[in-house]
Amino acid sequence: MIRSHAIVWLDHQHAQILHFDDEKVLSSKKLKAHSHPTKQHGSKVRTEHEFFGEVCDALEGIPEVLAVGSHTAAADFEHYAKKHRPQTAHHIAAWQVVDHPSENQLVALGREFFLKYDRMAGTTGSH
Repeated sequence: MIRSHAIVWLDHQHAQILHFDDEKVLSSKKLKAHSHPTKQHGSKVRTEHEFFGEVCDALEGIPEVLAVGSHTAAADFEHYAKKHRPQTAHHIAAWQVVDHPSENQLVALGREFFLKYDRMAGTTGSH
């Protein structure tokens, strides 16, 4: 069996999740934050938490994930995952700051990262 990984690019409004192996993209999913216009205090935080929760749900079952995005979005997502979804945070191999790359650039970045990551872990090649 060939190992598969995922990369998630996100900002505070959008996320793109690419699940891939050495040869192809197995699945691609795009998520968008929902806006809940209200005058209640903290509604922006609630909306962000709902969105980050949806991203965590979409990552469920993927053993190793590289999370990338703007500095603020990556830091906010990391904080959310570690505090509210530790089971998901456990599967995130690294958090990196990147601009908004194309889908092909994301897959290339993910493959390059996990090639090095798997070598350090001693898990390269087929299983």
